[in-house]
Amino acid sequence: MSSPSLDSKPSLSVAGHNGWRRTSPTPSLSEVFGSIVVPRGSTVFRRFLAFVGPGYLVAVGYMDPGNWATSLAGGAKFGYTLLFVALLSNVMAILLQSLCARLAIASGRDLAQACRDAYPSWVSWPLWVFAEAAIIATDLAEVIGVAIGLNLLFGIPLEIGVFITAADVFLILWLQNRGFRWVEAFVITLLAVITACFFVQIAMADPDWAGVIAGFAPSTDIVTDPEMLYIALGIIGATVMPHNLYLHSGIVQTRNWETTPARRFEALRMATWDSTIALMFALTINASILILAAATFHASGNTEIVEIDQAHALLAPLLGGSLAPMMFGIALLCSGLNATVTATMAGQIVMEGFINFRISPVLRRLVTRSIAIVPAVIAILIWGSSGTGQLLILSQVVLSFQLPFAIVPLVMFTASKAKMGDMVAPLWLTALCALIAGTIIALNINLLWSVAVIGW
Repeated sequence: MSSPSLDSKPSLSVAGHNGWRRTSPTPSLSEVFGSIVVPRGSTVFRRFLAFVGPGYLVAVGYMDPGNWATSLAGGAKFGYTLLFVALLSNVMAILLQSLCARLAIASGRDLAQACRDAYPSWVSWPLWVFAEAAIIATDLAEVIGVAIGLNLLFGIPLEIGVFITAADVFLILWLQNRGFRWVEAFVITLLAVITACFFVQIAMADPDWAGVIAGFAPSTDIVTDPEMLYIALGIIGATVMPHNLYLHSGIVQTRNWETTPARRFEALRMATWDSTIALMFALTINASILILAAATFHASGNTEIVEIDQAHALLAPLLGGSLAPMMFGIALLCSGLNATVTATMAGQIVMEGFINFRISPVLRRLVTRSIAIVPAVIAILIWGSSGTGQLLILSQVVLSFQLPFAIVPLVMFTASKAKMGDMVAPLWLTALCALIAGTIIALNINLLWSVAVIGW
């Protein structure tokens, strides 16, 4: 079946949703908008398969190199304690991504377009700047992560590796030219490779499973210990990534569903199940990074592991043989490549949605990658590999501080009957997501107070 044209999908502005100031915005990622047909008259399972994909692109946020740095540091320093933060981040992500799908399906807008429509320019432009800062922070983690992966596997110097990462634009261009299903297949394949690598490493590490289970229980130390809170915020920022909220609300619209009330609610259910299953799967990988660090480094007394290459070097003597370090390097490289693809699409959605400025995805990628390369090269030249881990963790904490600027508008839009019509978020979901926003803001303020007042 040939891909439908943009005109084959009904108007983006749903009748009766007079809470929006503009009608029928030009869709983000217009080259793939509505390009994947949801089979009509088929089984529920076949229709669900048509929605499988976007959730796994979102789940990449669990496995990007920034997440590696925070989880490795957390596991090495505090053992299994921060597994609760990984679980909490997963719950936050599931709830927030369900709102993203709801916003897209109900209004035909991604989060960036909704912000541009709802707010005056003096509000929407700063929100755009914050979103771009979050994407640059994400890209910084990818630059460093891929460069470290190339160094670990092939011995390529870090300062050369960061420039090689700019070549990923050709990979993205090739995938997008092949179609959006190719993008999803590429991401899911790399996720499978990462899963296999960690399965082998965890089996070799033989963690304390009683300790693992206990680690999923909350601890007051997470809030009272400034150092633990810093890592915890990094894990939250690396997991519930701001750009994922913009990304999901855009890529859900690659599906071409019927716009009858029944089919729209079915589309919401399918998209929510897709993201929920993908994020539950990603939790196992996210937790595996922390468990591996706790079982190898913390258990052996190596509690100050903050550099990825340092962790790689210690795996061989701690676990024996060269298999675990090789798997570690392969998984790191795959995670960086995966995050590259999703960050590029998120950047395109943010720029097109907020300021209605459209440029080639390749040019867009080169610009953001160039901005991210500069601090990475400076850090490598000044501190060498010893500074990359701290820079990775800092980039993820920056993401945590950017989160409220994406979450608060998302919660407000999906709670509005005027904007969402019959698909307005139920009160319980709005309340939980508002609580998430309040919790993240409170933790950020707590960290700032710890740094400014206590001087930690």
